[in-house]
Amino acid sequence: MIRPPIEARDVRADDLRYLLAVARTGSRTVAAGDLGVDASTVTRRIRALEQSLGVRLVEQGASGWALTDLGRQVADTVGPIETAVARALDVVAGTEEESLRGNVRVSAPDAFGAYFVAPALTRVRARHRMLTVELLTVTRELNLHQSGFDVAISVGTPASSRLVVEKLTEYALGLYATDRYLADHGAPASLTELPHHPLIWYVDSLLQVGELDLDKHLPHSPAKLMSTSIFAQVEAVRAGGGIGLLPAFVADRNPELRRILREQVDVHLGFSLAARRERLSSRAVQAIREAVVDEVAARRTELLPAP
Repeated sequence: MIRPPIEARDVRADDLRYLLAVARTGSRTVAAGDLGVDASTVTRRIRALEQSLGVRLVEQGASGWALTDLGRQVADTVGPIETAVARALDVVAGTEEESLRGNVRVSAPDAFGAYFVAPALTRVRARHRMLTVELLTVTRELNLHQSGFDVAISVGTPASSRLVVEKLTEYALGLYATDRYLADHGAPASLTELPHHPLIWYVDSLLQVGELDLDKHLPHSPAKLMSTSIFAQVEAVRAGGGIGLLPAFVADRNPELRRILREQVDVHLGFSLAARRERLSSRAVQAIREAVVDEVAARRTELLPAP
């Protein structure tokens, strides 16, 4: 049976916004929150859109709603509609400069998010008061569904056809301890002496970030005090709990921490910036990307301090 041609009048443009919200978040519940409706409304509007188009756009995945291949293609076309609505609001408000509106969710590792991303987002918000920004700070493997992000900064390079990824910057890590700890326990003269000291690091079993696998950087030196939070690691080192392998841009903020074995341990890792393909046309996403890139460029020496 041949399906009759679909007329544009049969498709509600507003239903496409619901599809875009699901594409961004991978979650019916999160999409509902972003749209200011309940989850059942999201379901109803998506099913109505599928009926109008005569195709399946979303399906239930292992960890939430996932768009079908055709659903992603349709979602990729919706950005200009959202932009047009925002511009119409500017015209009605008599605003000459295009303002940014809506909700943008940014995910970043905790320390980088606090020290670099938060200032960048603050500048964007200062220029665009109608924009709501959520910053999720956690160091873990990037999960497209659970994070529900528009822009994500991660350690290493995530691999997904649904993302557009660019290298943001490298950053340096080194071994740090307090002078009091080194006076009480002695400073290791070489890496062979390091296993005799308690090492402070992440909980590997909960991290699942390959680039942060301790054995890659300090083989035969297992961590003895572990935390999922870099800030807790820093406090443990400051309290004299041992030696920490810490990012320089975090540790160097604490004058009581001294870097040791600099020539033997100078680890360089990278941050990547990723955006969902269906969000690339969003002016808010573009503005946030630009602000983060500018923040990094202006403060590169904190991430990669001179020897």
